[in-house]
Amino acid sequence: MRTRTLLASLAVATVVLGAGPAFAADPKVAPGGNFDLSVWQLQEPVGSPGSPTTISSSRLQGPNGYQDAYFYTDTRDGAMTFWAPEKGVTTPNSNYARSELREMNRSGSAADWALSGTHRMNATLRVVSVTSNVCVGQIHLGSGGSSTKPLLELYYRSSGDIVLGTENSPSGGQTLHTVGHVSVGKTWTYTIGVSGGHTIDLTVNGSTTHYAIPSSFNPYKQYFKAGSYNQSSSDSTTRGARVAFYGLTVSHS
Repeated sequence: MRTRTLLASLAVATVVLGAGPAFAADPKVAPGGNFDLSVWQLQEPVGSPGSPTTISSSRLQGPNGYQDAYFYTDTRDGAMTFWAPEKGVTTPNSNYARSELREMNRSGSAADWALSGTHRMNATLRVVSVTSNVCVGQIHLGSGGSSTKPLLELYYRSSGDIVLGTENSPSGGQTLHTVGHVSVGKTWTYTIGVSGGHTIDLTVNGSTTHYAIPSSFNPYKQYFKAGSYNQSSSDSTTRGARVAFYGLTVSHS
């Protein structure tokens, strides 16, 4: 098994479900000082129209690695925190700003894995604030065709509902499944993944559900994303979604 791990390097990184973190990583260093960022790159809600700024994994790594107002270590608990305001630079295929990690290979190339096999992303997180809706995890389509859609998106709504969106086909259309409920500011866990080339596996706070992958996705390879992909827009730079991560593990076998 090949495992890519994004976990606090300190043994004290412990989280109590349903509450804030009991202990945290070093709050005095950049996220790269607490987390292995060698297999991720960062996209931020700044840059030029249609071309958000991307921060390479090499710049993210280490205690003096990259951080700013949109991606930083919370000085209270060491959480790797993502901030995406309602007003920000977006990609050409989206109306929403994001501060979000994109999976990479250790070689520096973009991750692009086949549906066959078993692929998992495990996260421990809390949504610190959200205007209406934020995507906190994705499996996104990579090479294999012209679609720019995700295979799935995991949303957290301001009501506390956790909702999985599964794409109906590479052409679009999403089916929503309510899979849990956690109050804003409370810690929770998820695992999103695929197995056997034809099944989406989702676990939220220990409860697991499965969803069939339509055969129209078979030509496509995939990659993981995690962070704060805000799902609302306005002219406000102070309203948005702030998401704190305490653990993130990606594995492929």
